[in-house]
Amino acid sequence: MSDESLTIGEVSERTGLGIHTLRYYERQGLLLGSVGRSSGGQRRYSAFDVEWLQLCNRFRACGMPLSDIRRYAELVAAGPGNEQQRLELLRTHEIRVRAELAQMTENLAVIEAKARLYAEHVESGTAGTLWTGQTPTCLALEAMANRDS
Repeated sequence: MSDESLTIGEVSERTGLGIHTLRYYERQGLLLGSVGRSSGGQRRYSAFDVEWLQLCNRFRACGMPLSDIRRYAELVAAGPGNEQQRLELLRTHEIRVRAELAQMTENLAVIEAKARLYAEHVESGTAGTLWTGQTPTCLALEAMANRDS
């Protein structure tokens, strides 16, 4: 990106964040500094602001709380000397995301096993027996999923 300054609408288009969200992020202290203003008082964002907001988008997309993003922004804005704190914050969130991924992987395996079971019953014409006590329980599905993976 160049050194151009961008309107809030342009930043919204580039980041996928709504205008209200951009203003909210600014009020919440998630940006590294204050947003510039035009002579008419309109917000003007830099290419760096856009890159930062895209990073914030990634953090939010994987469930990082706004308070953690704010803390990270504070640390980055403070400059060198707090890299260990930044690393700890990121590692803590990484552990949280990995645990969620593991849980989602387990959930997906059960869904896949259930879908295979339905496919088999639909193909064989016995789908009417599903959920009549003649099909595997969730625990059995988990075992099937673990066996197949």
